[in-house]
Amino acid sequence: MGSKFKNFGLISLGMIAGVAASMQFSAQAQKNAGTPLPVEELRQLADVFGLIKSDYVEPVEDNKLLTEAISGMVASLDPHSAYLDKKAFKELKEGTQGKFVGLGIEVGMEDGYVKIISPIEDSPAYRAGLKPGDLITRLDSVPVKGLTLDEAVKKMRGEPNTKITLTIARKNEDKPIIVTITRELIKQQSVKAKMVEPGYAWLRISQFQEPTVEDMVKKIQTLYAQDPAIKGLVLDLRNDPGGVLPGAVGVSAAFLPKDVPVVSTNGQLADSKATFYAKREFYSGRTMSDPLAKLPDAVKNVPMVVLINTGSASASEIVAGALQDYKRATILGTQSFGKGSVQTIRQISADTAVKLTTARYYTPNGRSIQAKGIVPDLNVEETAEGDGFNSLRTREADLQKHLSNDKEKEQSRPKVDELEEEQRLIALAKKSKPLEYGSTEDYQLAQALNHLKGLPVKVTKADVKENKDSKDAKESDKSDKTEKDSKSDKKK
Repeated sequence: MGSKFKNFGLISLGMIAGVAASMQFSAQAQKNAGTPLPVEELRQLADVFGLIKSDYVEPVEDNKLLTEAISGMVASLDPHSAYLDKKAFKELKEGTQGKFVGLGIEVGMEDGYVKIISPIEDSPAYRAGLKPGDLITRLDSVPVKGLTLDEAVKKMRGEPNTKITLTIARKNEDKPIIVTITRELIKQQSVKAKMVEPGYAWLRISQFQEPTVEDMVKKIQTLYAQDPAIKGLVLDLRNDPGGVLPGAVGVSAAFLPKDVPVVSTNGQLADSKATFYAKREFYSGRTMSDPLAKLPDAVKNVPMVVLINTGSASASEIVAGALQDYKRATILGTQSFGKGSVQTIRQISADTAVKLTTARYYTPNGRSIQAKGIVPDLNVEETAEGDGFNSLRTREADLQKHLSNDKEKEQSRPKVDELEEEQRLIALAKKSKPLEYGSTEDYQLAQALNHLKGLPVKVTKADVKENKDSKDAKESDKSDKTEKDSKSDKKK
């Protein structure tokens, strides 16, 4: 059970492997802060290097040894710091720009196989008929089992117009499906929008990229062109793993009062102690114009609900946290991932870099999201039955060597009977179908619309019981107090 669900992670080919970081880019490596080098330890490193070169069973290239040493040193810090070789650095830059060469699928790992979460619309994978829930068992006849998710992703990446053959295991299909797909340059649209009901709009951001703010403005303009009197807006950040920090600031600024603080950061370096405001210079990049100036004035006051879940991380949590602190929107869904750290890209050569955790970030009210996440105002599971998947998915606090929360003590997650829970989830999976966000079957969206209309919202059964227990406790306290007051009166 643990291996089946705990290893589940969201990755889009061309995006950052794992949960995407809120990133700041630095053109140069940081200068040594003046701390003396540990000569004895460096001598030991040189001795080990020489020992491998002289005694290992076969020759090893110097570059491989040194690169692996750097990679291991950085990776030992926390789950989000990493050494980026030429290929990884190129892929990271492509991911933040919203384009990459690959198949066009979002994938995770399940039982040692690559599981397709969703094909990107109009991508090679989409046109080839790949479906959510498909398991990739072989890549060009190479078994997937035994590969890490990152290794499998790298095999699916490549040059434009090159081909790869996938072997697919699909539920309810007796034989494997073999399909050959040609890699293409994928341009991922991070923003979707539509009117889901007369007067009510749905705006989804799947990842925070460099074009996200401008794309969002265009989508909102289209929505208001369709209905100038929108009564409510649902901002959907579910399974949004994050992305670039200016995108999060810009999306928040679209709905918040002008010039207010959106997020702050704090770390060792002077430039990591910063506050980011709802001002053009904090989200528009190099352009002098303000993309948010084109927004209809009504977006500042339209009633809002923000949807989040365990897959909402990093930049998504910045937006949800800011809108929650200013009471600008009601947060609905399940507790978010809890990635409250900033990764800075320090370029160390022309084509390599280090992605280094340099700060924690905080909501406008000073809350640290690290290893905790955003707790929704209305806790609503993915289905009316309370699917329970969020209690089993990996969160930041489950990752080894994760950065601690410096504001609050971390709470351990409630233990579940894994065998009993597995049986329940298998039974649920047999009768459920992959969820399409924004569809008429989207239960959380339906509850968000209910809230905007002033109708009752069906929170999870656990929350209902918890609220009832809390109410009973208050009534009991009130009863005890009345009894004590009565006794006190008698004594008098």
